[in-house]
Amino acid sequence: MKNLLSSLKSGNWRALLACFFYFDTGFTVWVMFGPLAPFIHKDIAMTPAELGFLVAVPVLAAAILRVTLGNLYQACDGRRIALMGVLLSAIPSIVLLLMPGTPSYTLLLVLGVFLGVGGASFAVALPMAGSNYPPKVQGLVLGLAAAGNIGAVLDGFMFPGLAAHFGWTTAAGAALPLLALAATALFFWAQDLGPKSGSAPRAFRSFFVTLAGLIVLVLAVHAGVFGAGKTGVLLLPVLGALLAILVLPRHYRSVLVEGDTWVVMLVYSITFGGFVGMSSYVTTLLISLYQMPALEAGLFMSLLAFIGALVRPIGGLVADRISGVRALVMLLAAISLGDFIFAAWMPPLAAGIALLIAMYLCFGLGNGATFQLVPQRWKGKTGLMSGIVGAAGGIGGFYLPVIMGIAKESTGSYQMGFATFGGLSALAFVLVVLHRSRWLEWALPAEGHGRLVAEPIRTANVQADSGA
Repeated sequence: MKNLLSSLKSGNWRALLACFFYFDTGFTVWVMFGPLAPFIHKDIAMTPAELGFLVAVPVLAAAILRVTLGNLYQACDGRRIALMGVLLSAIPSIVLLLMPGTPSYTLLLVLGVFLGVGGASFAVALPMAGSNYPPKVQGLVLGLAAAGNIGAVLDGFMFPGLAAHFGWTTAAGAALPLLALAATALFFWAQDLGPKSGSAPRAFRSFFVTLAGLIVLVLAVHAGVFGAGKTGVLLLPVLGALLAILVLPRHYRSVLVEGDTWVVMLVYSITFGGFVGMSSYVTTLLISLYQMPALEAGLFMSLLAFIGALVRPIGGLVADRISGVRALVMLLAAISLGDFIFAAWMPPLAAGIALLIAMYLCFGLGNGATFQLVPQRWKGKTGLMSGIVGAAGGIGGFYLPVIMGIAKESTGSYQMGFATFGGLSALAFVLVVLHRSRWLEWALPAEGHGRLVAEPIRTANVQADSGA
């Protein structure tokens, strides 16, 4: 505890708290459709695949917007970008609260893109928090800032109960006081000390082009422009990612040709993708698989989200000690095993809950461990890489509910969905093991031998970044 307090006092703890509130409330609005889904389904007729698509759209939108929001952070003051993000992510709650009658499925898809702006806060909250602290505590600080994904806990506690008593459109308005709290904390406490480069007008233009383009793509997929049924839905993340990459400055695209970038992206698509994707879908999963009442399913979703969010800083702290590489080798193996057990067994309620809790522990620890690596490997590009790696996590979170919905609709079971993600987790495990020796040269804690080896690597990275 003394070491923890000492670490927090080594930087600006108020700025860290503001970043936590920003991501926490952003996460709350981001996955709002998940716990509200059973209530929305009562008013709007949807197939399982359409329901999966609805809860997945905000996840995908955040994934893609993280890239251009991270680019915007590189060019502009993070505090101003965060306040803009709070305003945009409040639009769905305002519309649903004030709109008379039941909104259409199409309108909900559009609002889902704006909910994604809340999840994209990750690309600003993390680097802005980290900019206020020295390198030796980055794993802990980024873990604490990213523990804002505890916002999913509020979703499960707050939205189902309000929806049951006042209706789901009114319940959506409960996010507005939380967003106001985040805006207040950002205005008075936030401070961005990160280096800036690039053109601010171009970065703003890239972000809003991506936002508008995502709305067009989502509606086009819904209309069957890219193929009927599953084809267009499965293509959507690829099309969205291409859109974000096209509007990035050319010199920032250079990180996408590095093999390390893609491996870390895959890892985060498993750890964070598992966390947010399951948080969006687990309410539906529990109701369908175990006939759990909607309110109980929402509360259990909150418990899972709390567990995953609570251990994320611990994952960063452990990674500061042993490196994120060593931690991820163990965690990815455990996630893969959990997925395969679920696929092979489809366990009864008690065993299923125990397995989900264990997997959420691994998701949370893995999230913290992954982002201990980012500022070590990509020094000077943390904002951009937070966006790119975070986008991969969001894309993983998009595919999880979509594939679960498709598996259920096609086979009547979730087995193929769990097996798919078990295979991806196994692939990520193998790749990290293959890169382990080389990554440990720069990922070891900055003490003893690790300092002697890592420092020249970091210096070289800084020089490379300054020449980009």
